[in-house]
Amino acid sequence: MIPAQEIVLRLVLGALIGGIIGFEREVHGRAAGFRTQLIVCVAAVLIMIVSENYYFYIKAIDPTLRIDPARIAAGAIIGIGFLGGGVIIKGGSTVRGITTAASIWIVSAIGLAIGAGLYLAAVATSAITVVALVTLRRVETKIKKLSFRNITVSTGISDSAEEELAAVITEYGMNISSIDYEKNLATGDQVYNFLVSTRDKKAVRDVFRKLGTLEFVRAVRVDSRDRATL
Repeated sequence: MIPAQEIVLRLVLGALIGGIIGFEREVHGRAAGFRTQLIVCVAAVLIMIVSENYYFYIKAIDPTLRIDPARIAAGAIIGIGFLGGGVIIKGGSTVRGITTAASIWIVSAIGLAIGAGLYLAAVATSAITVVALVTLRRVETKIKKLSFRNITVSTGISDSAEEELAAVITEYGMNISSIDYEKNLATGDQVYNFLVSTRDKKAVRDVFRKLGTLEFVRAVRVDSRDRATL
């Protein structure tokens, strides 16, 4: 059986590590923050402690019985997966909570490692996780990601409108992936929906302003095609 002081040590260490990772999520306003991550980690520690003690208890009753102490822990990982899925939110073209879900999953794994007495592995994984959440966030903001935008332009009747619009968009280094067409039968306006991709955020603003200066353009709208918020 695991000594009482060892049990307390593991639970406290789990609360500390879970709290540290949860604090980072809390600071950035995520749904699963300080308290959630702390509770998840402590719960994982307790599950692993129960698994080990159950194993020793059964062996003490009958040494011939064979039992896998990892089965309860495996069930915990599956349960944590449902909890992680609950913090992922998709609204329209925006996805939020993917990193938070991953942090819940790794916090539970850290808790299981602590519960099993693998302190070095747990502390090392915690350090890597904190670095990934805090330091790599700054690196990630400097990476020029390929982003997609919907550019919707309403024009009067013009045979060359599409070619001129496309020329302006490609002039700023954007790639046109597809074009959809609409027509307002009441006003006669033609509507062009361009799906474009670019790595230059400034180019989006420049194209928006440039399209607005064209004489035959009556309205311009630019919105995001897809975006993941972590």
